[in-house]
Amino acid sequence: MITILDYSVNNLRSVQKAFEHLGHRTHVTSDADEVARAEKLVLPGVGAFGEAMKNLGAKGLIDPVVAHAQSGKPLLGVCLGMQLLFDWSDELGVYSGLGILGGDVRRFADAPDLKIPHMGWSQLAFPHQSKLYSGLEEGAMTYFVHSYHVSPEDPSIVAATAHHGQTFVAGVERDNVMGAQFHPEKSSAVGLKILDNFARI
Repeated sequence: MITILDYSVNNLRSVQKAFEHLGHRTHVTSDADEVARAEKLVLPGVGAFGEAMKNLGAKGLIDPVVAHAQSGKPLLGVCLGMQLLFDWSDELGVYSGLGILGGDVRRFADAPDLKIPHMGWSQLAFPHQSKLYSGLEEGAMTYFVHSYHVSPEDPSIVAATAHHGQTFVAGVERDNVMGAQFHPEKSSAVGLKILDNFARI
């Protein structure tokens, strides 16, 4: 069973439908006790970092999510959900994140002819082997919508990169904790492969 966290700022229904299309059972919840019992947890997200952390705190979900990560059970952050795994973000202020992974979240640097947000399809590269991105070829295309990107303290956790004015981190993996900056649920067969990889871990 895959538990999908509902914290009021995310696109959880499309993530849920993608998993169910693959034949995997899902459960959507905002209940802290149910999160604490989750076998596999997905933290989707669309919205602002600070608002998301405020909602997680108001629902009493921060401690259960952190405990899940520490337990060794699989955890997947998608888009904003991946960013929340890190220490802090400077989006519309400075806000603390979940602190599960070391590093920060920063806006793309302004540059001539660079459109922000980064919106559309981009190629992935895979600097390290990972469970989440297993079976994908270099250059696999995924769909992005974001203005901010993560900067991990430990480069060994970078599982995927992409390019938008600069090379940026598109995916992370440290043991049981995984992330995708793009939207796998909107990334056709490549995205479904990634979600299926997570579900089968």
